Amino acid sequence: MTLDTVLLAVGPGDADRIDELAEAVIEVAKPADATVSLAHVFTSSEYDEVVDRLDFDAGIDEIDPNEVATRHSTIHNLAAAFDEHDIDYEISGAIGEHGPTIVDLASSVDADRVIVGGRRRSPTGKAVFGSTAQEVLLSAPCPVTFVRNDE
Repeated sequence: MTLDTVLLAVGPGDADRIDELAEAVIEVAKPADATVSLAHVFTSSEYDEVVDRLDFDAGIDEIDPNEVATRHSTIHNLAAAFDEHDIDYEISGAIGEHGPTIVDLASSVDADRVIVGGRRRSPTGKAVFGSTAQEVLLSAPCPVTFVRNDE
C-alpha cells in the first residue's frame, strides 16, 4: 500500500504531546515522501475561545477555521518539526465534534493513514465521556495510529 497522505488531527489536549505526535508522523511520512494534512479540530465552544484568545479582528463576521488553525501554537510547533525534517504539509482547521469531524477529514483528504493522540482512560471514563480516538479507530476509512499520553 502506498502512503501519499497522512492526516494528523490535533485538538486542545494535544499541546503536551507535540513531540510524540511529530515523531509518529515523521516515522511514517518521511520514508514514503507523503504529504501531511495537519488539521486542528475544534468544537464550537473551543473555537470561540481560541478566536477570542488569539485576538482576531472583532469586525470580521466570519473567521476562517484554517486561519485560526494556522495561528495556533500546537500547529506552529508541529509545522516546525515537519520543516526540520523536510516533510510537506498543509494546514487546515475544522469545527465539529472531534471524532466524526476527524473521520470526515480523513475521507475528504483521501488519507492513507490517520494519526491521533489520546490518553489512557478508565472503562468508566470511556463509557461516560466517549472516546474520540475510539470513534476514529472504528470509523476511519484507513489505518489509524494512536499516540497515547499516559499522564
